[in-house]
Amino acid sequence: MTRVVAQGTFDLLHPGHVHYLRDAEAMGDELHVIVARSVNVTHKEPPVVPDEQRRDMVGALKPVDEAHLGHPEDIFVPIEHIEPDVIALGYDQHHDTDQLRHALAERGIDCEIRRASPLDADEEYLLSTGRIIDRVIDERA
Repeated sequence: MTRVVAQGTFDLLHPGHVHYLRDAEAMGDELHVIVARSVNVTHKEPPVVPDEQRRDMVGALKPVDEAHLGHPEDIFVPIEHIEPDVIALGYDQHHDTDQLRHALAERGIDCEIRRASPLDADEEYLLSTGRIIDRVIDERA
């Protein structure tokens, strides 16, 4: 059995998230998703939706076998617990694969790293939380 881990913030779910998780699901037999805690989101605006609610929403999606909250201090703790064969990164996630491989090796975690494909969508698709928020502000403010 091939166990896959996907991870992300998953704030305001959108078609890009679903595409990523479907791609990740296709990489193995069991998909675990680690939902980042708000305190660990430093590369973009903090999430609007609370941690547990984001985890529950992701866990309710068909491709996901189990959703986990990330660790508040050490992002590798859930990965060590899950013991994945594959880590599936989103096509546009900010992670440097070489640095990630090095960090995993230092922790004794032996798994493959793959990137999901981009979602080919027209301009009307809202593929980021920021674009969803901007649309809400434009149309409701």
